Amino acid sequence: MPIEWNEEDGIFHLFNERTSYLLQIVHRKYPAHLYWGKRVHTLQPASILSFKGRTFSPTTEPTSKQFSLDTLPQEYPAYGNGDFRCPAYQLRTSDGSTITEFVYDSHEILKGKPSLVGLPFAYVEDDSEAETLVITMVDSKLGIGINLFYTIYRDLDVITRSASFEHLGTQAVEIHKCMSMSLDFHHSDWDWLHLHGTWARERYLEREPLHHGVQSISSSRGASSHQHNPFLALLSKDANEEHGEVYGVSLVYSGNFEASIEVAPYETTRLSIGINPFDFIWRLKPGGTFQTPEAIMVYSSAGLGGMSRTFHKLLRARVCRGTYRDKLRPVLINNWEATRFHFSERNLKELTDAAAELKIELFVLDDGWFGHRDNDKSSLGDWTVNQKKLPHGLKGLGDYVQTKGMKFGLWVEPEMVSPDSDLYRKHPDWCLHVRGRNRTLSRNQLILDLSRQEVCDWLVETLTNLFHSAPISYVKWDMNRNMTEIGSAVLPPERQKETAHRYMLGLYQILEKLTERFPHILFESCSGGGGRFDPGMLYYMPQTWTSDNTDAVERLKIQYGTSIVYPVITMGAHVSDVPNHQVGRITPIQMRLSVAMAANLGFELNVDKLSTEEKLAVQKGIQLYRKIQGLISFGDLYRLLSPFEGLETAWMYVADNQKQAAVFYYQTLATPNPPFRRLLLRGLHPKQKYRLNNGETVFYGDELMKIGVTLPLVKTDFFSEIFEIQAEN
Repeated sequence: MPIEWNEEDGIFHLFNERTSYLLQIVHRKYPAHLYWGKRVHTLQPASILSFKGRTFSPTTEPTSKQFSLDTLPQEYPAYGNGDFRCPAYQLRTSDGSTITEFVYDSHEILKGKPSLVGLPFAYVEDDSEAETLVITMVDSKLGIGINLFYTIYRDLDVITRSASFEHLGTQAVEIHKCMSMSLDFHHSDWDWLHLHGTWARERYLEREPLHHGVQSISSSRGASSHQHNPFLALLSKDANEEHGEVYGVSLVYSGNFEASIEVAPYETTRLSIGINPFDFIWRLKPGGTFQTPEAIMVYSSAGLGGMSRTFHKLLRARVCRGTYRDKLRPVLINNWEATRFHFSERNLKELTDAAAELKIELFVLDDGWFGHRDNDKSSLGDWTVNQKKLPHGLKGLGDYVQTKGMKFGLWVEPEMVSPDSDLYRKHPDWCLHVRGRNRTLSRNQLILDLSRQEVCDWLVETLTNLFHSAPISYVKWDMNRNMTEIGSAVLPPERQKETAHRYMLGLYQILEKLTERFPHILFESCSGGGGRFDPGMLYYMPQTWTSDNTDAVERLKIQYGTSIVYPVITMGAHVSDVPNHQVGRITPIQMRLSVAMAANLGFELNVDKLSTEEKLAVQKGIQLYRKIQGLISFGDLYRLLSPFEGLETAWMYVADNQKQAAVFYYQTLATPNPPFRRLLLRGLHPKQKYRLNNGETVFYGDELMKIGVTLPLVKTDFFSEIFEIQAEN
């Protein structure tokens, strides 16, 4: 896994056993992209880089009339001195100009991977896991350097990239754009795939051919958003789940982002991702440094499935952190859909009793336990117990839960404040706002200004006291609105457009302190469900509430789309009541169980009102889940049938040693007089013998993958079945 430097040709080769990434310092000035893909052992730059004078493409180097930055496949391009494509960065100097000239100055090759100060990032636990190339580019007139960071992992087809700006000059400059990475491909014969949606319909798949010009996704909502996930991929035209080339990029960031693809006139493709430049300016003073978030880049020659499994391994083991990173998660029950705001200590204890009988392991108290909050119109920010509802406080309820052999968890929404709250009445300037302008409400709440250090400090101490006040082992951290009137009362006019990014830095600072102080707490992030499901949040909270939509049929699409990037162990999934609260659909308990068991299993209904038959199904479901939970949480995921393409969905989990697997099959609607169908499995060892559901018949792995298993013919909607597969000794 070394990074090689050929000084004569100016070529850097980042490689491991499967992947190569090559770039060249052209004319000893300009970092140019040569290749990224399957491992190669040697490369002649002349076989990749060809130069030809193009009409209306400026000649950048006087001694080489064939050379132009407008056609050079650059690694971190600027605008204004010859390249008319989308730039990776743009600075505005004190004289008002945005023209810069950063050229190669030096480089350094490091063992391991440096951390990013104040930002989440993919890490290593030992320096032998990765190597890092740092290329320094300098604009000598401005006295500013840009450090380009490239890390290649030894055991994964992963490269991470970021950039930092260091000001060693004398006059302040403004950063107007700073992508985390930019990459030029040598052709445009690609499809592109991204994950779009809205509240209750997160991370739906969309795949389209590239067209000339710019196609992009973004968020300017102050969060990574329900609407677009900070991820996109380029796919070869023949790429499917298991075949073809796929290049995926994901941003380790939870705020405003932009990911764009530009197809240029000469059929090249420029891909970039980073902080959204819309409404962003960062004032960089002499002596200051600005670090971009990190981009994770994954190459797969084994289709989308190969890309996903690489993302899963990296995010699960080298982005998620803490006590619960490698632990199975408890089966929980959340009281929200059972009680909403209207609960008492008595009915919470009754719900606890019923859950304990079913061997559920964790009871979570949701919204409504604090202040005078009987609806969503008040009390956010007043994190004191409502004694009318809980006369013995959180500790009294938590202690009772523990007597039933369960753990106790709590819902909070710390980033928000209600106008009807003691906190707002005391500190009306602590929210994001613009002086003299209306303060727009969403869900009857405003957002605390986490760009202010005193607000961050208050939150850390308030939550520290709260988490110490009861036997809390789980926290659901919610965030139920996006940003409006993005301004801060303490920032000067020239720094107001830093507010959204400073907010994220403040949030990350809070989460870093709290997770350090409470390593025993399992934190689950939430933003109206999946509105902030991104690698940045996973760095602090190893799982996310996948969606507020708990309908089993809708969850097939949501969980399938989420799995394109995110590992199953990061997804929260609950069995809820019927008719479903979001779509009104009635599905059988077995279907709801089978869908929720395909992630971190939980319940969100009054289990005491289940029928005897349903309670028995829940008990059996939990027993089966515990039996195969390790496989679901840590096995390799193979998507078999897509809910976006028909009435059936299937996926399977395979152990690393290929000795065990579990197949989940779902039929949403029955088909009259259907044909016999066979489901082709994946990921098994072709020469290994396997049994299905402890049956008498033994199958070879290649038979199960090439001939498949016969699917049942059932005359019912909302059918599901789980196949357990065990290798013969």
